[in-house]
Amino acid sequence: MYMDIKINSVRFDADIKLIDFIKSKVGKLFQFNDDIIAAEVFLRLENSQDMENKITEIRLDIPGNNLFAKKQGKSFEEATDLAVDALRKQVKRKKDKLRKN
Repeated sequence: MYMDIKINSVRFDADIKLIDFIKSKVGKLFQFNDDIIAAEVFLRLENSQDMENKITEIRLDIPGNNLFAKKQGKSFEEATDLAVDALRKQVKRKKDKLRKN
């Protein structure tokens, strides 16, 4: 099965390498829960002088509820890694809860 991944870059154009990186990382979440229908990713630049001004937000559509993570880093790749890690934990926790019921 295939998960639909939408990537929205807010007020800038993401290059193809970044888009491929995000699709690869987010796509790996599917192996933890094959109920994931879609993922929506928002890339934003925070208006600050801080070096860690890249923000990645990821929302996963899963029947019954949606999971969300928002992380910030020096690069979109770093922020994406952090957000995917947070979502991996949420997906595993949700799957464990379903198994116990």
